[in-house]
Amino acid sequence: MRRIRIALWGLLLGLTGLWLLADTLWPQPFGYFPFRGVFVQYSGVIAMGSMAACMLLALRPVWLESALGGLDKMYRLHKWLGIAALVSSALHWWWAKGTKWMVGWGWLERPARSGGAGQGQQIEGLEAWLRTQRGLAETLGEWAFYAALILMVLALVKRFPYRLFIQTHKILAITYLVLAWHTLVLTKFAYWTQPVGWVMAVLVVGGVVAAVLVLLGRVGAGRKTGGVIGGMRYFPGLQVLATTVHLEPGWPGHQAGQFAFVHVVGSPERPHPYTMASSWDPQKRDILFVTKALGDHTSTLHEVLKPDLPVVVEGPYGRFTFNQGRGRQIWIGGGIGITPFLARMQQMQQEPGVHHEAVDLFYTTAQEDADVLQLLNDQAAAAGVRLQVLVDRRDGYLTGERLRQQVPDWQTASVWFCGPTGFAEALRQDLMAHGLTADQFHQELFAMR
Repeated sequence: MRRIRIALWGLLLGLTGLWLLADTLWPQPFGYFPFRGVFVQYSGVIAMGSMAACMLLALRPVWLESALGGLDKMYRLHKWLGIAALVSSALHWWWAKGTKWMVGWGWLERPARSGGAGQGQQIEGLEAWLRTQRGLAETLGEWAFYAALILMVLALVKRFPYRLFIQTHKILAITYLVLAWHTLVLTKFAYWTQPVGWVMAVLVVGGVVAAVLVLLGRVGAGRKTGGVIGGMRYFPGLQVLATTVHLEPGWPGHQAGQFAFVHVVGSPERPHPYTMASSWDPQKRDILFVTKALGDHTSTLHEVLKPDLPVVVEGPYGRFTFNQGRGRQIWIGGGIGITPFLARMQQMQQEPGVHHEAVDLFYTTAQEDADVLQLLNDQAAAAGVRLQVLVDRRDGYLTGERLRQQVPDWQTASVWFCGPTGFAEALRQDLMAHGLTADQFHQELFAMR
């Protein structure tokens, strides 16, 4: 989380600093209209810089995963940047449009134009042509803002169906292209010859390229492998489906803890992300996905999926890969969050000559299924992992205090958590209050919105 916070504030403060090198929020003489002029420019820079970064992250660039801690963290940053763009663009719109309304209502009196810098000079070339486009750019930008506002708000509503959420994000690519034109025309021309303009040019052009690739369906195009659905097993008591996918040659392999996007060929549903619950064997080329009914799509998977259905798997993604060598690890899986640990235990079994760190695995669940618990016990025993299962109604909840009592040398361990966000935050705060460092706690932020 620290990395993406640094990235977020680094971008916002970096753009602010570059803008302040070119302009000021305290124009002289100070007044409403002089301030409005510079604030509209500043808020526009922040809004478009944030939106451009959002578009670039939408491409799922693998080269950024190591720097930001995985695609799950990148999606969280994508969400934060979207909120920053939403707030700054709303302020930009109000100071631009609201001022005109207030003048019309008689609340404000627009000052008379007076001679100033550049007054009477002949404006030629590109700047002159851009000025002829201002009216059109303002109109298109206003309507694109209304569309983007609605789409971004819908994206933040968790109850909005995932399949529609994905479609709205594709429409956002179109609105971005319109807003890129708006930015080119209405940004103060002098900015383009200064560092803030150079950085904005790179961001906006990068965002345009990303938007075009999104509209052409080229996201993750080089990381897709075909396959077919093999075996399936449904656990009705847990509402969990275990599905094996047999992949065609071309899958690069994956590490335990990574995830992939899966799309059933011919289905109107867009690709969904799922953690892989098995390690990789290039001879068998099988991947196990374990999914729980948590929404409109996953609740019907056990009825929709059939053996031999063709699928496309895109990935692998993620950096939740158990690679911090401290001599001991503590794993915590909440509900369906057990999946990356299943993959890791299977991988450990395939490496009998490798020395693995000592592991304590806590599995917390609200529902109990004898078959699942037996499978989990068998996997843990074969991998040499010490397992503790906590069924909420029977055993109570796992707390930081309880974990510290169960694992006396917990301070020397790295902690790997996959499960509900609130549960993670409670454990993180407790353990860090008692001496755990931030880099020892690893969390899978498995939420794509």
